[in-house]
Amino acid sequence: MNATLAVVDNLIIIGKIYSSYGVRGEVKVYSFINPTKDSLQYKTWTLKRGLSAKQVELAGGRWSHKFLIAKLKGLENREDARLLAGYDVCVHRNLFPALTDGEYYWYQLIGLKVIDQLGQLLGKIDYVLETGANDVIVVKSCTGSLDNRERLLPYTEQCILAVNLAVGEMKVDWDADF
Repeated sequence: MNATLAVVDNLIIIGKIYSSYGVRGEVKVYSFINPTKDSLQYKTWTLKRGLSAKQVELAGGRWSHKFLIAKLKGLENREDARLLAGYDVCVHRNLFPALTDGEYYWYQLIGLKVIDQLGQLLGKIDYVLETGANDVIVVKSCTGSLDNRERLLPYTEQCILAVNLAVGEMKVDWDADF
């Protein structure tokens, strides 16, 4: 499962419902937000799957091991909860807190061109992975890129030299042979 926050029509995908939980209409949610429990701070969710979308209100929830257990208003039984499996959990972009200079949400990095110090286009950022040591950006080839390789670059100060959202570029200190 791709755990990168994605943008859908001014909505940010913050998680995915993957099954029902118990018999009282609760659902299991895999959260893309770190820390996981922060998904519960958003009280209005838009659930999207394909062309289907619906707005729901969060009545409560809790963290349980690797997932959230969420209670949605009006959802009272297991059968109805089971029907929500596969829906993306989205919130409006404007609900995210403002960041300081030099900080970015993952969704802002997706699609940026990645250029090395020699001015070579390595590709575009496809998604971001969270690892124990540091985040990793996954760069896939695109039109005009140096080659057809996929690259995994650490999201560290040593590697990431500059991010320019307005231009759609990220400058990196990375050897194209890696």
